[in-house]
Amino acid sequence: MIKKYLHTRFRVSDMEASLRFYGDVLGLKVIERKTSPRGSQLAFLEAPGSDSEIELCAFPASGRVEVPEDLVHLAFQVESLDECMARLKEAGAPITEGPIETSDGTKFIFTEDPDRYEIELMQMKA
Repeated sequence: MIKKYLHTRFRVSDMEASLRFYGDVLGLKVIERKTSPRGSQLAFLEAPGSDSEIELCAFPASGRVEVPEDLVHLAFQVESLDECMARLKEAGAPITEGPIETSDGTKFIFTEDPDRYEIELMQMKA
């Protein structure tokens, strides 16, 4: 029935703040921006090495986004966790957990985007 996974939508409170985080801090690329027929601001982003997308949706009339703890998270593989932590610190983004190293040598941290969606950044063992 399903042929391919395409994207996941996350509603955000402030599109520009979210795009700064996902683009400038994490390095995702905006591949399309548009307004939906009902007035939502939409931005589609892609991560290097992936053919699926993240869709950010801002619909100010619905109010601020309130993300409960441990509801959902995005996970990305990174080359250097140390470089990521430095970039997060420079941007004022929190490191909410870690760094942690697993028994197989994988290292990871968690951070949060402007709406407090959790983001896991993982450096796989070389």
